[in-house]
Amino acid sequence: MKNRLHLRFAVLFFALLAATAAHAKKPETGFLDRTVIVQGTSYKYEVFVPENWSPKQKWPIILFLHGAGERGEDGLFQTQVGIGKAIREHRDRFPAIVVLPQCHKNIWWAQTPMDDIAIASLEAATKEFHGDKNRTYLTGLSMGGYGAWYLAGKYPGRFAAIAPICGGILVPDMARMQPAEDVTPYTEAAKKIGNKTPTWIFHGGDDPVVPVSESQKMSAAMKAVGGDVQYTEYPGVGHDSWLKAYDDAEFIKWMLSKSLSGNAATK
Repeated sequence: MKNRLHLRFAVLFFALLAATAAHAKKPETGFLDRTVIVQGTSYKYEVFVPENWSPKQKWPIILFLHGAGERGEDGLFQTQVGIGKAIREHRDRFPAIVVLPQCHKNIWWAQTPMDDIAIASLEAATKEFHGDKNRTYLTGLSMGGYGAWYLAGKYPGRFAAIAPICGGILVPDMARMQPAEDVTPYTEAAKKIGNKTPTWIFHGGDDPVVPVSESQKMSAAMKAVGGDVQYTEYPGVGHDSWLKAYDDAEFIKWMLSKSLSGNAATK
């Protein structure tokens, strides 16, 4: 009787041990805290990992650049607006790794070291979560839209698709003073990006912060260099056009369908 009782306890013990080990091996998913070191300084960022993530395959990976209002050093606020909010509302639409670095206050994504921090965060997450370099994407809103244009030009051919939202090339005050006939800044920006990167631009038609002409001119400039460009302007929508853009299931499908190995382009 005692032997049989001991056997039952042993079986139960090892069953619990096996269950605990299996649970411990389950990978973390959801929004995860991470840090990256750039030039000796540590910077916080977030990574969204899908619930069904597995190291047995490569995953599409999206770099998201937030707007000026989410700047800071807490490493979290940038997840509350834009793509982070869309993920929380429609997780099933995002079968991808999403990297959300945070820009510090009083500086822009297009300035050093924030541009380097964004790329370093992307590279770290790509390595840790098996990101697919052929399916790496870039998007951003407002200040992050400016950053998306900038990084796409600084790293031409790196991203399988880009989606700048209510961004531009010239900061708002300069954009308003720019002669309508002078499209040189936009032409130069488009040339840096080239025609190999599918692009979908979004902007609110009544944006009071960033002139809608910024996106209109970039759409025309990208088409002029032979780029694959889509442009969506929301009539009557103000600066928060990202709400509609990131809520559009077709936009996410479009982005994730692109691959560096499959994008057709000519020089």
